[in-house]
Amino acid sequence: MLNSKTQSGEDSLNLSQAETDALFAAVSEQLSLNTFNPDDQDLLKQMIESMGDSRGMVRLSFAEALGKIGKPAAPLLMEAVANHPNPVVRRASTKTLTLIADPIAIPTLVKALLNDEDTVVKASSVGALAKIGKPAVPALLKILGSNEYPESAKGYAVWALGFIGAEAKEYLDREINSDSAEVRAAVVGAIAKIAQEGTEEGAFNILINALTDPSEIVRCEAAAALGSLTYRSAIPNLIDLLHHPDWETRKAAALALMKIGDGAALEPLKAALTQEEEAGVKAVIKLAISQIERQLEEEAWE
Repeated sequence: MLNSKTQSGEDSLNLSQAETDALFAAVSEQLSLNTFNPDDQDLLKQMIESMGDSRGMVRLSFAEALGKIGKPAAPLLMEAVANHPNPVVRRASTKTLTLIADPIAIPTLVKALLNDEDTVVKASSVGALAKIGKPAVPALLKILGSNEYPESAKGYAVWALGFIGAEAKEYLDREINSDSAEVRAAVVGAIAKIAQEGTEEGAFNILINALTDPSEIVRCEAAAALGSLTYRSAIPNLIDLLHHPDWETRKAAALALMKIGDGAALEPLKAALTQEEEAGVKAVIKLAISQIERQLEEEAWE
């Protein structure tokens, strides 16, 4: 029978590899026999500390065991994420919180995403937020709407929202009307991932509506998304953008039409080329025309 209190103080947490192996063997037996006591705080602390072991398989084994224990282990894992001096333990703890997916960890994970110096901890934290799903959406949107946080954190937040997908849509539908152009652009990016999954019929309509957004970054994000999704129904809307006053928007529209690759865009692109004065946009329109023509020729030979 495992006795987690054979030593006292911090010494009880600093186990040799042999002691760590013995600890895992005892924990595994208790879990298999359903005799593990999830209220044993000292034992849970030892398990978390053992995730700093130099052996990757040992770290993984303890993470999986703590994942099986579940919510009773979450508060101590959160404490480790927030304060443990060893980044290896913080990494393993965030990954274990991903397995548990308890919404109670959201504030701790957000703080780690924004403040931890270790990039693996940041990435693992956002992975845990994504796994938690819908309850994490408001916190992720708050990151997007703030001017205090770095672009890297916002990029992570966009990824997480896209991962959460259709579960986040009720929030995304509301935030597409946010006063912040940055938030609207991020929402467009997340909506694009939902459209890609094909899980939500109205996702494409949101993307098309975003083509007329007052902000350049939102229009360009929507055009890029529709191009990547090769959504042919957006061709008329993208053609309209070829004459937009903003040259970045015209460029994004031409690139999107090139990616869609439909012959219906050829004549409008050629007409836009004769009127275009911006050198960078001209180059993109020429490339789009060339690409579409080549694609049509290849299709004719098939």
